[in-house]
Amino acid sequence: MGRLREQMKGDLEIRGLSQRTQDIYLSQVRNFSRHFNRSPRYLGEREIKKYLLYLIREKRASYSHVNQCYCALKFLYERTLGRKWVMEKVPCTKRERNLPVVLDREEVEAVFSVTHNVKHRAILMLIYSSGLRVSEAARLKISDIDSKRMVLRIRQGKGKKDRYTILSTVALEALREYWLQYRPKEWLLQVDFQVNL
Repeated sequence: MGRLREQMKGDLEIRGLSQRTQDIYLSQVRNFSRHFNRSPRYLGEREIKKYLLYLIREKRASYSHVNQCYCALKFLYERTLGRKWVMEKVPCTKRERNLPVVLDREEVEAVFSVTHNVKHRAILMLIYSSGLRVSEAARLKISDIDSKRMVLRIRQGKGKKDRYTILSTVALEALREYWLQYRPKEWLLQVDFQVNL
């Protein structure tokens, strides 16, 4: 699948998909190709259906895994190979809709009360109150905090999109306490890794 892989990789880059999405799509197509031991160029609707059912029935793959495979194959056949996507007859798998477990006020306060490290408490409060992904919190700069408008600017979040989110007064107080103790220069939550051998 060498030349086809490079061609698809180029198409993914032109489309502007994140590196992680590119890697996932390429991996899904490689697994599909290996399953039949043939290039996807020579496989079609019958094999795609068979493979998706294999993932669901035998591999017991999660919704997201099956959906990633579906989207990767759709991209390959439509964009890279220029074929009409014939899989309208095979819809994407339906996602299970489970309500998230929401902690009550006492449970949230209990988590924060046992977190004694100022930095860790600031990170937890920020992530919890602003609804951030860990990767978004890790990329925050001091300049992303707007305490006048009580918002945070999230740069290049999921889907490479910028957005604003709320900044709670409690999280702001925790950030100020953290800043006074650690004095970060550019990155808000500077992480230092130490390896003990």
